Amino acid sequence: MTLRFRKNGTFRVLQMADIQDGPAVNRDTIRMIEAAIREAKPDLVVLTGDQIRGYDPAYIDTFLRRRGEEPGARVRAVTHVEAFLKGIRPRVAVSELEGTPVPTLDELLDATRDKVRATFAAFLKPVINAGVPFAATYGNHDFQCGILADEQDDIYREFPGCLNPKAAAGHTASNASNANPVGPTGDAPRVAVSSASAIGLEPGTFALPVLSSDGSNHIAMSVTLVNSGDYAGNPAENDAQYPQYVVNSRGLDLADSDGYGTPTSEAIAWLGSSQRELSARNGDGRPVPTIAFQHIPPQEYYDCLKQVPAWTPNAVEGARTFAGRCYVLDEKVCRPGSRLGEAIGCADENVGEVAALREAGGYFALFCGHDHKNAFVGHVHGLDLGYAPTCGFECYGPKSRYRGIRLFEFHESDPAAYETRMLTWGELVGRYSSNEVRVFFEDHCITGTISLRNDLRRPQVFAAVALTTSLAFAALVRRIARMLR
Repeated sequence: MTLRFRKNGTFRVLQMADIQDGPAVNRDTIRMIEAAIREAKPDLVVLTGDQIRGYDPAYIDTFLRRRGEEPGARVRAVTHVEAFLKGIRPRVAVSELEGTPVPTLDELLDATRDKVRATFAAFLKPVINAGVPFAATYGNHDFQCGILADEQDDIYREFPGCLNPKAAAGHTASNASNANPVGPTGDAPRVAVSSASAIGLEPGTFALPVLSSDGSNHIAMSVTLVNSGDYAGNPAENDAQYPQYVVNSRGLDLADSDGYGTPTSEAIAWLGSSQRELSARNGDGRPVPTIAFQHIPPQEYYDCLKQVPAWTPNAVEGARTFAGRCYVLDEKVCRPGSRLGEAIGCADENVGEVAALREAGGYFALFCGHDHKNAFVGHVHGLDLGYAPTCGFECYGPKSRYRGIRLFEFHESDPAAYETRMLTWGELVGRYSSNEVRVFFEDHCITGTISLRNDLRRPQVFAAVALTTSLAFAALVRRIARMLR
C-alpha cells in the first residue's frame, strides 16, 4: 500500500500506545479505537509497542521474564494469583495432575501463537474494517508471551493493511546487551528501490515513505519506527535477584534487570543511513522530513521537565538514574495540554539516539509510549519529544477520561509544522469506563515508596488522606476520653 498525502495536502496518523492486553481484548479498548478512527479518519495507524500483555495469565505456559529463559519456567507470582482468580491453570500442571500426556513446548508455543493472533485480530479489527494501513513496533512486554518480535512480525503481516516490511537478511530484534556490530559504513542494506517501499532493518525498525499529493514519486515525508529494545543487562547476571523477584515481582519489575533496553547500535547507525536512502530516492540530496516512533523514551525526555522541591504539588519522582529528584513539566518547552503523570522510564544508558537523530538531519520529532500516564510534548535539542498515554483498559494508567490515542495532522508544505492532540476516552466516549473500580485502583496502585510519595503529592489524594487521618485521630481521642471518665 502506498502512503500519500491527500489532495488537500494533509496526512493523518493515529498513535496507539500500550494496548497491553491478552486474547480477550477489553471491550472499552476496542470502543476507544473505533471512536478514534471515526473521529480522525486517519491515513495510517502506528502501534508503538506493548500491544501484548506478555505477563497475562493467558500466556502463563510460555511466559518469559527475560530473553534466553525457558518459556514458562519463571512465572511472576502476581501472574499466578491473577490466573487463580480467573480460573486459568498451567497446562503442564493440569496434565501431571490428571495423568494425561504432558504437552510439549512446541505445542504450548503453538497455542500461544494462536492467542497472539487472536489478540491482534481483536484490536486490529476496527483498523482493518476502516481500510486503514497500520505499522507496529515493539515494547518490553510484547516478547514476554513467549513469541519473539520476528514471529510477531510474521503474524502482523497476515492481516490486511500491515506495512511492516520483512527484516533485512540476518536481522532479528535484540536488546542492547546482544546488539549486532555495525558495519564499516553503518549503511543499512537497500531492500527495495520503489520510492513508496519501506526501508527495513529489523523487526520494529523501518521507515515508511509518504509520497506527494501530486501523484509523483517524490517522498514528501517519512514515518519511521524504531525497536527500542526491552530490558538491559545479561540475564545470567540477574539470576541472583530471582528469589526477591518471586516475592515482589510487581515491585521489582525493573530491579530484576539492569533497567530498560535501548535501540541496538546498528539501529542507531541506521537512523542516518535510512535518511540517506530516502534522500537518494528523491535525488535531491536533501534530508526528508521525518517523525520517529518507538516504545521506550531516551533520557533526553527528562529535559522536558524541571526539577522542583519534593513537596511541590503533582511533582513526580524520577526513576533509577534520576531517582531522588522531583520533577514537573517545564512549561517553557512543553505544549499546552501536556500531562505528566509518572516518572520517565528510560534506560540507565544514553546510547546517543537523540544526537544521532539530529546528526542525520530531517528528523523533527520522536514520540513514545511506555509510561502510561504521560501525555506531554516538549521541544528540546532541536526536536519535539512527546508521548501518547495508554489507550488500553487492561493495564495501569490514568483516569479513564485521560486514556486515549494521539492524532497527528501533517501538512505537505511543512511536515515539521504538524498539529497534534489527544483523542481521549472522556472526549470520545464518556467520563467513566465500564470498570471504573479497576481503573481507580490502577491509577492509585502503590508499588513502592516512590509511587506512594508521588500519589501523596496529588492534592486530592493528600486532602483525602489528611481528612481520613484527622477523622480517625479525632475518633481515637474521643474513645480515649470516654475511657478516662
